[in-house]
Amino acid sequence: MSLSIAGMGWITPLGRGVDQVWDRLIRGDEAIPQTVAGGEGAKTYHSFLVPNDALQNLPPHPRLRRVSAISRFAVAAGLDAIAQAKSESFKVDTEKLALVFAVSNGGVVYTKRFYHNIVEAGAQSASPLLFPETVFNAPASHLAAILGVNGATYTVVGDGAVGILGIQMAAELLETGAARHCLVVGAEEADWVLCDAYHKWRLTRSSPPIEPFSDSARGTILSEGAGAVLLGADGRVKIDRVNSGGNFSHQRDATKVVQRILHDLRDPNACIVASANGTFIDDAEREAIQNEASECIVYSPKAALGEGVGASALWQIIVAARALERKHLPPMLHAGNNSLLRFPADGDKLGPTAIVLSCGMNQQATGLRLLA
Repeated sequence: MSLSIAGMGWITPLGRGVDQVWDRLIRGDEAIPQTVAGGEGAKTYHSFLVPNDALQNLPPHPRLRRVSAISRFAVAAGLDAIAQAKSESFKVDTEKLALVFAVSNGGVVYTKRFYHNIVEAGAQSASPLLFPETVFNAPASHLAAILGVNGATYTVVGDGAVGILGIQMAAELLETGAARHCLVVGAEEADWVLCDAYHKWRLTRSSPPIEPFSDSARGTILSEGAGAVLLGADGRVKIDRVNSGGNFSHQRDATKVVQRILHDLRDPNACIVASANGTFIDDAEREAIQNEASECIVYSPKAALGEGVGASALWQIIVAARALERKHLPPMLHAGNNSLLRFPADGDKLGPTAIVLSCGMNQQATGLRLLA
């Protein structure tokens, strides 16, 4: 596979931009929780939201007048990834550009509004202008229109591991010659409905911090934003191998799937950017790492950024790529006292390889390996 990252875009609760977010992670910053409420008498939840100033300077495009937050996040990240590639003198031909959008929960805010209108006033109140924003492929449509993408455009739906499945689809498009570059964008927006659902599934906690690899799974905190990578033949970081992983029927079976992925991707000189987020995922990844790659340095960005679900795998890839470029990882925040895992420490120098493990909360796990 000849697949490299030519550009990256990052929209997170810590701000916008690869350099800005990376610098904050290196300083040990973490997102500030905000209260999300669902109406009078509804239970409130904490979530990590993208700051308002992160979406400044978006193009004055008609498509952006009424779109939901998830579409704005995707557009901002995608534009930034292409801009970074051009700034590094990589030629990007939008006529030969494909787009893959990875999503988990979709435009929750518009779906809620559309549903509430029907419940309160009947089916005749359903706005034909509002409905298009409730479908999963709306952000991909907006992004393709704004970028002028005339090539293939796909939307991949899954859980927190969906971003790597989007990378795999992009690789197939590039290998067949269907496109010269492929932009892969993963995005998520946080809303009360989403927080309430994950709370009922016993996957979230009432307030931060997120404690990756702790002795007891106390839950995660949802967040929002987007990540984008522009893929092509040229770039400073290469995607060496993608493992599409598999599904697990029960949480207790996640370890076996993650271990198979890690066995395939294992490199004794690699660091591991894990998806540990304070849930059952932590135990699955911890056991798999202990069995297959106990010598590797392990880091999870989710204590700082929150659980970005559809955006999270792209965030991990950006972290791994930047770590290889800078030869070090940010400090691990709120990690459990687990002497069997090796977390980043001062003076650690990374090798040329990074492994991204992505295990979602809805029974899906994938992984990939990067080379600098």
